[in-house]
Amino acid sequence: MKILISTDIEGVAGVVDAQQVRAGNVEYERARQWMTAEANAAVGGAFDGGATAVYVNDSHGGFRNMIASEIDARATLISGKPRVYSMMAGLEFDVNAVALVGHHSRAQGRGVLAHTINSFAFARVMVNGLELGEPGLYGALAGQAGVPVIFGSGDQVFIEENIGYFDGAVWVETKRAMGHGSAATLTPQAAGARIREGMKKAVQACISRPMTPFVIPGPYECRLQTNSPAQADTFCLLPGTDRVDGVTLSFRAASMENVIRTLNVFSTMSVALR
Repeated sequence: MKILISTDIEGVAGVVDAQQVRAGNVEYERARQWMTAEANAAVGGAFDGGATAVYVNDSHGGFRNMIASEIDARATLISGKPRVYSMMAGLEFDVNAVALVGHHSRAQGRGVLAHTINSFAFARVMVNGLELGEPGLYGALAGQAGVPVIFGSGDQVFIEENIGYFDGAVWVETKRAMGHGSAATLTPQAAGARIREGMKKAVQACISRPMTPFVIPGPYECRLQTNSPAQADTFCLLPGTDRVDGVTLSFRAASMENVIRTLNVFSTMSVALR
């Protein structure tokens, strides 16, 4: 049983402010330690539940946040960018299930530090009429490969938005969002204990019975609402895009992989406007 753990930072216990998720300050250095600890809790729980291999995907920002020397030695760390599957890198290793640790609410959501892929440029992302955040988008990418999401941890808004997509998944609420930059949060120690126990249960359940992947039937139409007309102007330079209105564009794709890859191309293009 091979498990892929996609670890973000905004859903980690104790994280409530943008300064904590941006490199270059003391607050971030502390938060990345908490992120590493939650990943380790999930690794421990996965092995407790019967996993034979665990891959930990660093899925925040530049994808090099977690402290490699502190990751559980039984796990394999996936770090750095660019990579084709982005927050789902590791699917290439024939994993059997995915866990989402430290994930967050979608853009325009009411969760802590809510956003979707690129907080500077992306206001809403819809695929075949379904509004999705990172968990839904990347969970559907895993689903296309036949891999179910079996676990998620983060705030209650993240859970509420995604609980309907992932059949049988185990959820751990690490904090209760009180606003974009405030929460009633577990301590890192308490969150780690709950994540470990939740992952153990999730892996045991996955071993005992088949779990259904989250699949969005194709073909795919993605509609992206940007935060400014200048961003929509720039993204529409990519062939195959159609302008819907001043801030919205759409494109078609044959697979969820191509949807994800195109969105990440747009995210990279947005750097030119910063």
